[in-house]
Amino acid sequence: MLQMNNVSKIYRTDTVETHALREFSLKVEEGEFVSVTGPSGSGKTTFLNIAGLLEDLSSGTYELDGRDISKLNDRERSKVRNEKIGFIFQSFNLIPELNIFDNVDVPLRYRGFKAPERRKRIEESLELVGLASRLEHMPAQLSGGQQQRVAIARALAGEPRFLLADEPTGNLDTNMADSVMDLLGEINSTGTTIIMVTHELTLATRANRNIFVRDGSVSDGPGDLQLAAVAG
Repeated sequence: MLQMNNVSKIYRTDTVETHALREFSLKVEEGEFVSVTGPSGSGKTTFLNIAGLLEDLSSGTYELDGRDISKLNDRERSKVRNEKIGFIFQSFNLIPELNIFDNVDVPLRYRGFKAPERRKRIEESLELVGLASRLEHMPAQLSGGQQQRVAIARALAGEPRFLLADEPTGNLDTNMADSVMDLLGEINSTGTTIIMVTHELTLATRANRNIFVRDGSVSDGPGDLQLAAVAG
């Protein structure tokens, strides 16, 4: 479903050249739950931004469903991003002035869905995350774990090909984090592909496969070895 081949990302200034990714190669099959771990500054965030079509790559190829994404223009990339990728952020990114229903509705409006279809998708996604009774609540009226569930519902409402989760439990206590991870596991069990960046080793083990990133390169092997490398 997703394949990166020898992807490099270089940030340049007048005096400095920084290699964020170096010949980064990764293949993710449909239905996988992949965790991405590694030291701070290893390239995890850059990988996530490129996978989510938020940044261009410097060299290499990125294919999504067999299509070379790296050759698309900005408008085409935006269309693919909106239709195929769901984002879950550490900071939830809910709009405080909008209730839960309207927060989930925003990206659906952007994609031009009719009102009946939007309502159906919103209600179904909020039902899935256990918040169907909170449609009129404002974000400030919810706990951190509930807000993250709203963010997950917002991502799922668009029926994306895969979810990109960036430290999805980073702002949550242990119980709330476990609850969110349980939910992600349930979502993955229905066939949704998930790629999650995390620094929490215990959470990384909840995924089916762990990718360890160091110095901009990927090491894809037995999960226990990768987690041990992170811990070391």
